Amino acid sequence: MFEEIDKKKQELDQKRPLPVHTLRSIREHLIVNWTYHSNAIEGNTLTLSETKVALEGITIGGKTIKEHLEVINHKEAILYVEDIVRRQEPLSEWQIKSIHRLILKSIDDEHAGAYRNENVIISGATHIPSDFVQVKALMEELIQHYDLHWQTNVHALERASLLHIEFVKIHSFIDGNGRTARLLLNFELMKNGYPPIVIEKEDRAEYYRALDLAHTTGDHSQFIGLVTRTLNRTFDLYLRLI
Repeated sequence: MFEEIDKKKQELDQKRPLPVHTLRSIREHLIVNWTYHSNAIEGNTLTLSETKVALEGITIGGKTIKEHLEVINHKEAILYVEDIVRRQEPLSEWQIKSIHRLILKSIDDEHAGAYRNENVIISGATHIPSDFVQVKALMEELIQHYDLHWQTNVHALERASLLHIEFVKIHSFIDGNGRTARLLLNFELMKNGYPPIVIEKEDRAEYYRALDLAHTTGDHSQFIGLVTRTLNRTFDLYLRLI
């Protein structure tokens, strides 16, 4: 499954160092698209062009303050993830809470970076997250699995997918779990030298189906397949431009 991915990664690695201006334009494109699609999956109504304008500090008429904050906060969360990857920091609960805190900053400060203290259900999903009293223990277990079991004999792409799947399954926070999960997925990809990916809002139905299948049956193949196809397209973009 990962043969084509590894071949493209090797091809891209051979072109390093990448052209500075091309890399900068790809990054700017990524930040806008990642922010737009990740927020749109969660119901934000700003268009792609409106998201770009909002990131430049301009207010869009007819849109809520919350939607503007979601855009600004998401960019800050991306910058934070880039920073912890650059500093090669190991994944921790504190980091996950810090990512989430940025996502909900000035939107819901009471719950930003704090594990949920009540039970929730996921709209449209069969899977029901665990009781809130188990969240802390489940998050500790997730980090242990990540450190002790997923670091050996697990491909980085699969590890990134599993991190996303298992985090969303726990549903640690009242809100912002999806955006946090997609940031964690890209954290793992970037840490291992892969470009970050954007799961597009057009893939939302497939994305949710694949997650629910993984949560209810333990079959991760559909979700990993979606991530693999998306990463393949991302590599194609890089290789076409460089």
